Amino acid sequence: MSGKVTLFVSDISGNKETKKRQQHMRTQLEAHKVPFDVIDVAQDSDALDRMRELVGDEEALAPQIANGDEYCGGFEEFEAAIEGENLGEFLKLK
Repeated sequence: MSGKVTLFVSDISGNKETKKRQQHMRTQLEAHKVPFDVIDVAQDSDALDRMRELVGDEEALAPQIANGDEYCGGFEEFEAAIEGENLGEFLKLK
């Protein structure tokens, strides 16, 4: 059974590309009517540790996406799922 989709972001990122990617992911999730939580890892070091644990990379950066305790992927994998029209599968909703 799937948990809730979580989008890990960093709202204080100075990188414009990162901000664009995060906003794009939010917009796409909303457009596809996927309920999700947003967690700002810049404001919570425990959330950053959890995100990195899910990713399996101690240096992973936002944005990343998970469903409950299952890691789904980062921006590139998310975009591939959108383009391949298999977002539900990518997010482990099906």
